[in-house]
Amino acid sequence: MTSTNTKSTEAGRLEELWSGEFGNEYVDRNLDAYDRRGEFWLPLLDELQPQSVLEIGCNVGGNLQWITQRVDATHVTGVDVNAKALRLLDQRVPGVRGMYAPARELPVGDRSVDFVFTMGVLIHQPEETLEKVMSEMVRTSRKYVFCGEYFDTETVEVPYRGHERALFRRDYGNLFLDLFPHELSLVRQGDLSPEDGWDRVTWWLFERA
Repeated sequence: MTSTNTKSTEAGRLEELWSGEFGNEYVDRNLDAYDRRGEFWLPLLDELQPQSVLEIGCNVGGNLQWITQRVDATHVTGVDVNAKALRLLDQRVPGVRGMYAPARELPVGDRSVDFVFTMGVLIHQPEETLEKVMSEMVRTSRKYVFCGEYFDTETVEVPYRGHERALFRRDYGNLFLDLFPHELSLVRQGDLSPEDGWDRVTWWLFERA
């Protein structure tokens, strides 16, 4: 897909939204929202022992700042479409490789990263590119695929700060298993809450065949 016709699609509209002032405001609003996330990430990383990590939609590194306590920062990559977020990532998490790229076109090789994940990113994918983004996660993973997203048994659009078609609750776990039955097996799933220092999200951990 070329950049010209992408601009007329839902994916292009949302990428422009997140790369512009709306995305900048999100960056500023959430700078101090990540202080307790290590309580989740560190035990999981101790168990899985990944040697390389890719976060899709890394923002300013709120997750990666914890992940680099267990994984060498030079083997950690964050991808985002907001330039301000990537500049702050470079300052906040030294050594991590920040890359400007859409989630549907990851500049990463096949089966090249041990642990590939999203946290609150698939919820912002329109139907037209959701499967492509999920496919990219599976393509680039060598061992594990992880996502933490807003759950619903059916696809439900949620109004989001005055923008339509910008946030969707879905059953992302079953979507992964339905789309990639031969590539993925579910290891476990769970929930995180504001009491844990997160939004209210459901997470799924898959092992890559």
